[in-house]
Amino acid sequence: MRVLIQRVSSASVTISGQVSGKIGPGLLILLGIEDADTQDDIDWLCGKISRLRIFGDEEGLMNRSVVDVDGELLVVSQFTLFASTKKGNRPSFIRSAKPPVAVPLYEKFVKTLSFTALRPVATGEFGADMQVALVNDGPVTIWMDSKQRE
Repeated sequence: MRVLIQRVSSASVTISGQVSGKIGPGLLILLGIEDADTQDDIDWLCGKISRLRIFGDEEGLMNRSVVDVDGELLVVSQFTLFASTKKGNRPSFIRSAKPPVAVPLYEKFVKTLSFTALRPVATGEFGADMQVALVNDGPVTIWMDSKQRE
């Protein structure tokens, strides 16, 4: 499971002209899922995201988590996080989980993150053509992969 986390001043996801999810200051989380992912991957990522100290304290140092600053959360599914560009110029997405596997894991991820971070989680819609708008704060962008826990 891979996530691209962006600290934002605001973010939203729109589907067919309708806003599906919208947040103020907090984290926009782009989520990629592969077939090998399990609840263990979800638990590890949700715990790390909830405790990740990337918000400023009184001295401007990154010492606060999204929970500490009462930030909001927006999760958007993004199968392209598992793109392979090894051959040719057209990316392959063969490692991305297909909907029968990915949808239940996506839903579990959202529920687990809400439980771990003690707050609601706004979302897009799995598999939809979405327009994501954001104001990256910092900018702060963090890449995490549950199979490469560094």
